[in-house]
Amino acid sequence: MSEVHSHTYSHSHHELTGRNLIFSIFLNIIITVAQVIGGLVSGSLSLLSDALHNFSDVLSLVVTFFANRLAKKEASIKRTFGFKRAEIMAAFINAATLIVIAIFLIIEAIERFQNPHRIQSLTVIILSSVAIIGNGISVLLLKKDSKVNMNMRSAYMHLITDMMASIAVLSGGLLMKFYGLYWVDSVLTFIIAMYLIFVGYDLLKPSFKILMLYTPDKIAIKDVVIEVNKLPAVKSIHHIHVWQLNEDETHLEAHIDFNDDIKVSEFVEILHMIEDVLRMKFGINHVTLQPEYEKEDSKDIIVQD
Repeated sequence: MSEVHSHTYSHSHHELTGRNLIFSIFLNIIITVAQVIGGLVSGSLSLLSDALHNFSDVLSLVVTFFANRLAKKEASIKRTFGFKRAEIMAAFINAATLIVIAIFLIIEAIERFQNPHRIQSLTVIILSSVAIIGNGISVLLLKKDSKVNMNMRSAYMHLITDMMASIAVLSGGLLMKFYGLYWVDSVLTFIIAMYLIFVGYDLLKPSFKILMLYTPDKIAIKDVVIEVNKLPAVKSIHHIHVWQLNEDETHLEAHIDFNDDIKVSEFVEILHMIEDVLRMKFGINHVTLQPEYEKEDSKDIIVQD
């Protein structure tokens, strides 16, 4: 039995500002180098942890930049979907790096808390202030693009968390300078790391679901079945798969049983009706249906191939 495919989405993907990304990359490289040198000179673990987080920002922005370029490449015979998953992969990698870095920081913070070191607090204050300004500029540059897709949002969140971390480091630097509370450096590092894990998981979860072809959270398969089965000519819709290719495209493929042995032209009319229902009520914009009439196969909604 032949299958009929239908695309009902429009290619209105927002153009992302590559110039802002490039500027943010170079800005964060400068901040990272300055903080690494300052952290080694001052002996501040929180400053080094902030530098490490800034370095993760650099990696995040670089991956984001190239992922955006790949996503725009056209499909081909060997890559029928093109590189539409590139941005989701980038978001997953960015989120995973946050968690890995956070675990490393927690281990170092515990060791440093047990053996606190005297720290050159003035260096910490100056460089954390520079990092706040630099990351603040990057956040403003990428704020608009962060609303476009998951990948840009992950890079944007990297920058926001790093700016917040820099504010915490600045506060710690002030406490160390005026009150001599050097253990604050380790505590701040631990807090920053825990927040990184929280943010990283929040980004990792949705990208993982898309990569693993989960049914989107907003779509209830049983509701899809109820709505499609309401159509007069449809006997049942079954063997359903629903997944997201990326943030813009939601796909459905299924077998559909008809009450009568209809003509192809009649099926096309019904297909348009089904497309309208799926698009308007569930946001599904790519439909692949296998029409059937009195075919001996499983009529379960979900069938394990």
